[in-house]
Amino acid sequence: MARQAPPKFHPSEWDIAARMQCASTESLKSRSERMIAESQRLLDEIEKTTQKTRSDVNKKLEQRQEEIKFWKQELSNKLEEVVHETELLLTFKTRLEKSLESCKEPLVIAQKCLLNRQRRVGIDLVHDEVEEELVKEVEILQGVIALLGRTLEQTDEQISFVSPEDWIDFSNINVEKADKQRNNSLALRVLIDGILSQTANDMHKQCEMVNAAFRNRVKEVKDAKHKLETLLAMVMDETASQEKNIAALKQAIADKEGPVKVAQTRLEARNHRPNVEFCYDTVQYRLISEVEEVTRNIKRLQDALAEAQSELKALSRQQLSLEEEIQVKENTLYIDEVLCMQMRASVNINNF
Repeated sequence: MARQAPPKFHPSEWDIAARMQCASTESLKSRSERMIAESQRLLDEIEKTTQKTRSDVNKKLEQRQEEIKFWKQELSNKLEEVVHETELLLTFKTRLEKSLESCKEPLVIAQKCLLNRQRRVGIDLVHDEVEEELVKEVEILQGVIALLGRTLEQTDEQISFVSPEDWIDFSNINVEKADKQRNNSLALRVLIDGILSQTANDMHKQCEMVNAAFRNRVKEVKDAKHKLETLLAMVMDETASQEKNIAALKQAIADKEGPVKVAQTRLEARNHRPNVEFCYDTVQYRLISEVEEVTRNIKRLQDALAEAQSELKALSRQQLSLEEEIQVKENTLYIDEVLCMQMRASVNINNF
């Protein structure tokens, strides 16, 4: 089958088509030019915006870097201060530990003194000024030990607070935290210094009070012992005199036994006179009187001897009592002067 020929256009249509192509091309060209101009303006605008943004970002970065540098330096300074403060606080902790350790021996000595003084005997086992001051010293030392222990715990806690190991964030919060803990540490050091000074003063003052009480008590006991020894010497002198008196009385009684026997013998012999010679004459009366007088004198001497022997026993009892009391005083002096005071000589109260 034969192919049909395409239709032919009119010259006016050709003309129109040509103009339309021209118009379309011009329109496309115009739109393209506008698009290019708009794109250029957009590129310029974006470039300016990008440049401005980059400038702002760079400025912000520089500011942030300066800010970080400032906080880093600020925190470094604070951390350096905190490290220094921590070192100072550690020295104060050492002072507390030494002071606490130094309280143990004085407390043991005070308690031993109280225990030793329980070995006093008799009237010397008295609640005297020494015991009162020793009890007070024990209470003060126990109170100081408790206070220093609590302060040491508080110091340990504060050293944990000012430790800089975890402070790696360069921030205002950590700077403020460093300032706060440094101020806390400073206040604690002032408190520790005051406590150490006051407790050392209290312990030293009480130690002197106890020592003074011991010195006074030893002097009192020595004076009492001296008086007892004087009394004992007096009693022993009186005992010697009484023993001589007893010996004299016994001798006197012995001396009277001969005459009374002679008088009695004479009376007995005259009872055998014969007859009227056996009468109560002057001789008889005198012999009877002699026997009665000698007998009466012997009785008086015997009564005096009994009384003297009773006095000698009383003197002996008093001598024993005085000797026992002197032993009591010697025991007290050994406890107070030898055991306690010599032991207390090693007590040394220091202000650490």
